[in-house]
Amino acid sequence: MSASATVPEGYKQTEIGVFPKDWEIKKFGDIFDFKSTASNSRSDLTETDEAHYIHYGDIHTIFHRHLDISKQSTPRIDLSLCKNATRIRNGDWVMADASEDFSGICKAIEISGIDEDKSVVAGLHTFLLRDRKEEYSPGFKGHLGEAKFLHDQYVRVSVGLKVFGVTKTSLRDLLIPVPPKTQQTRIEEILTQADAQIQSFEHLIAKKRDIKQGAMQELLTGKTRLPGFSNEWNLILMPEICWFQEGPGVRNTQFVSSGVKLLNGTNILEGQLYLERTDKYISKAEAYGGYSHFLASSGDIVIACSGVTIKNFHKKVAFVKEWHLPLCMNTSTMRFQPKKDKLSKEYLYQYLTSKNFKEQISGKATGSAQLNFGPSHVAKVRIKLPSLREQKVIAEILSDMDAEIAALEERLEKAKAIKQGMMQQLLTGKIRLVD
Repeated sequence: MSASATVPEGYKQTEIGVFPKDWEIKKFGDIFDFKSTASNSRSDLTETDEAHYIHYGDIHTIFHRHLDISKQSTPRIDLSLCKNATRIRNGDWVMADASEDFSGICKAIEISGIDEDKSVVAGLHTFLLRDRKEEYSPGFKGHLGEAKFLHDQYVRVSVGLKVFGVTKTSLRDLLIPVPPKTQQTRIEEILTQADAQIQSFEHLIAKKRDIKQGAMQELLTGKTRLPGFSNEWNLILMPEICWFQEGPGVRNTQFVSSGVKLLNGTNILEGQLYLERTDKYISKAEAYGGYSHFLASSGDIVIACSGVTIKNFHKKVAFVKEWHLPLCMNTSTMRFQPKKDKLSKEYLYQYLTSKNFKEQISGKATGSAQLNFGPSHVAKVRIKLPSLREQKVIAEILSDMDAEIAALEERLEKAKAIKQGMMQQLLTGKIRLVD
């Protein structure tokens, strides 16, 4: 069968895939002018200077697809420090030219919300692309930047070993589709609606998390007591109510390509273990030999105890499940086993994710931006503890809140997956919208 026979009627085969015949395929350099950017580091930025400054790091971590200057905050800069940088206009596309991983190569945002009183410049490690003939309708480029056929081209021409980048010269020669304006407008409307649904889930999840944190502060400290409970709480040191252990420092020379997985702090996130992320194993002979007392058990509560930030502290706690085993502890992790007659494991889990535990550990751990702690620090932590029966009721309430948040997060992920599939169909013209 010839290649042409596989192309549907009304479509054409191009170097970057199959597109509708009425969509033009052009080079970046034929559409965009590359304007000058600033080269200032974070040390030059403030919160109060007159000009907005778009830092490439914020493109990677904070801004996605679109940046409305009138609604979102940015760092500021004194214009005298970046006199040669072009002032950004509404509709300009700002692209990060460097990334530490392939997923972030050439991540770009479309700018809007600039009025005549605002000055905005693009900073270090960015490209400022201006649509010289306004071939794209407002908002469309923000979505177009996430298209797979663009990302595949970025990866193909990227250079670097640890940091990946794309040059202006190579970017100018890459291909990009230009649909009719009416199609662009309809696509932008549909994808913006999908984004709005995703954002509504994100806002609701954030609200539910705040409510849960408030409930934890009330229930885990005894400020609010549940009906039917009036006994005094006891202030107890952690070693009196649970056993805990830090993982050993397995040497790089001991790593093997298969065997028993090693648990690292990076495997613990959002209350879950992501063991598929690990490429570190220890041989079964060593795991069941000299390291047998570091093998995790089902029901253990594990936490990351090295390189943990205050912001993500509560996310680095998880239960070990039966299907995770066999699993060997490694450095930067600790595991906890409560004394069953004194402490509910579900209550302990909630406490380890709480503000109270975080504040106590941060006052005892080493490091500032990133905390590092171990058994000697945990041993000094004091916990206010109710009766075992009250612990279980409190833990059940907080666990129900966790379940509600988890259900919303699942719906969020489904919404993102639907939007991603829809986006790839719309941005290649496989789904045509009625004008």
